[in-house]
Amino acid sequence: MDQNFVAFLSTPIYAFLIALELYYSHLSGLKLYDKQESKNTIFLGFVGIVFDLLMKGICFYVLDGVKDNYSIFTLGNSYWVWVGVFFAQDFCFYWLHRTEHSVRLFWAVHVNHHSSEKYNFSVALRSSALQPIYRYFFFLPCAFLGFSAEQIMLIYTINQVYQFFLHTETVDKYYPWIEAIFVTPSHHRVHHASNEKYLDKNMGQVLIIWDKLFGTFAKETERPIYGITKPLANKNHMHVWLHEFIALGRILKRKDISWGQKLRTVVAKPGFEPDGKTKVDV
Repeated sequence: MDQNFVAFLSTPIYAFLIALELYYSHLSGLKLYDKQESKNTIFLGFVGIVFDLLMKGICFYVLDGVKDNYSIFTLGNSYWVWVGVFFAQDFCFYWLHRTEHSVRLFWAVHVNHHSSEKYNFSVALRSSALQPIYRYFFFLPCAFLGFSAEQIMLIYTINQVYQFFLHTETVDKYYPWIEAIFVTPSHHRVHHASNEKYLDKNMGQVLIIWDKLFGTFAKETERPIYGITKPLANKNHMHVWLHEFIALGRILKRKDISWGQKLRTVVAKPGFEPDGKTKVDV
């Protein structure tokens, strides 16, 4: 099974559930969707697909190159190998996602996914459009273990399909044992919230256990406020996509700070300012 085939199969499911949620939103008066946010989501999703296609060859070349020349184990295609690649990929994704929340340059890419002030199924398709340029580097440990690019990226694609179902307010909470092991809609609402107590929490893709192990877990205890801590006044699709890069560009042009301070700002946490003060994460 190919990752493109999984994407092809999932597309009508996405369309049906978005339409169903939109209809429910209309009937209930919940206003889960916004026209401008939806337009931006479609734009970012399309750009993300373009970069996925452009980078696929490089991604497979690098991951298989590492597997073929430097892998620790020689693995086949048995069921336990697929169990292993699931855990390995999910673990690596956690660190990819955590890096995007911890380093301002990567946050500039990922902030697109968080900028919507609405939370619905369509937000799952609101791509961190430039992520394919570097995503596969975070999966290199999987290749070192002996997993192939096809195995790694197929599991990644399947896990991303799982992520789609997390982007909704129409589901409350599941049984406690499910909430204890897996990322659920409740967990992921926390992740998308701009409430200060929720910032940079619940980074997991499928398993919430990594957040619990590494101290980034938070329960949903108060109503989430969606979007980023500094709401965008300009909702133009290009501004939504590139506004953090524009902000970084302004800092790099400044004459009153050193190149060391500029570099530190690029690699520091989001919200860090060259004067040494760290503000609330953006």
